[in-house]
Amino acid sequence: MKATAFAPGSIGNVGPGFDVLGLAVEGIGDRVTVELTPAPSRVAGVSGRDATLVPRDPARNSAAIAAIAWLRAHGDSRNVIVTIDKGLPLAGGLGGSAASSVAGAYAAAIAGGFDPQPLELISAALEGETAVAGRHLDNIAASVFGGLALSRSIDPIDAVAISVREPWWVALATPAVRVQTKAARAMLPETWPRTSWVQQMANTTALAHAFECGDSELLGRALDDRYAEPFRANLIPHFLDVKRAAFLTGAFGCSISGSGPTVFAITADEATAQRCAAAMQTAFGEIASTAHVGPIARQGVRAVDPERSEGSIAAIDSSLRSE
Repeated sequence: MKATAFAPGSIGNVGPGFDVLGLAVEGIGDRVTVELTPAPSRVAGVSGRDATLVPRDPARNSAAIAAIAWLRAHGDSRNVIVTIDKGLPLAGGLGGSAASSVAGAYAAAIAGGFDPQPLELISAALEGETAVAGRHLDNIAASVFGGLALSRSIDPIDAVAISVREPWWVALATPAVRVQTKAARAMLPETWPRTSWVQQMANTTALAHAFECGDSELLGRALDDRYAEPFRANLIPHFLDVKRAAFLTGAFGCSISGSGPTVFAITADEATAQRCAAAMQTAFGEIASTAHVGPIARQGVRAVDPERSEGSIAAIDSSLRSE
């Protein structure tokens, strides 16, 4: 009646795909252990990145909320004891609350002896994500499926995995500033000119096709966010310099990961991603930053040995410098 799950971090929106596209990144994520109990639910411990900022109240903790949501949806009245190892920052734009929610729901399912199905996991994880960051599926679906995920609808839930043909890599650079998801969403316009949303829709469709067919030139043209990026760029110090640095070191495309402040770039291979991440960090100037380089994750949430370091803070930043 106890299980541990790891869910990868993810890039929300992936440029133009606001609330629609999510991309999972290997080597960075959250690990959650769930033990079923007849006693009241509690969060037993939190370690790793930003651990002191994670709520200990199970009614406010995304992993605990998602774990309980899974159990209740399957007729299980037991409660949970949750332990979390954070590999993802809070308010970092890497799907931290989504990964915790997905891992919490998956661990609860395994602990209860269930064989969880993707859409059921997404539904339970959405309860945890909604409590922390709002009601959207882009990061959740990517953490569940791995790779590139498309969320067509929340009600009813309709999300699918999109195949990624090429072994492309991702460079992530995160400055030492916080951008709250709810605040970043509130600054976006509710209405938008028709010509703008038509172009955004074209870019999103083309981007998904570029991943599926491995067309890097199309990806470069399509990874063009005209909705969220112009409004959120000022929240990230030196954003335009960072984006320029990514392109100069060989990135196909570059934009804000989710609501930020993490900036992501897609590259052809590991060596280019390493150079790109270092250049992006340098472009942040006096602002301290961390970086992560990893391939696009081919696998989403999975059960893991609780003694492994997968998903822990030790798995982050590898050979990249931090300022």
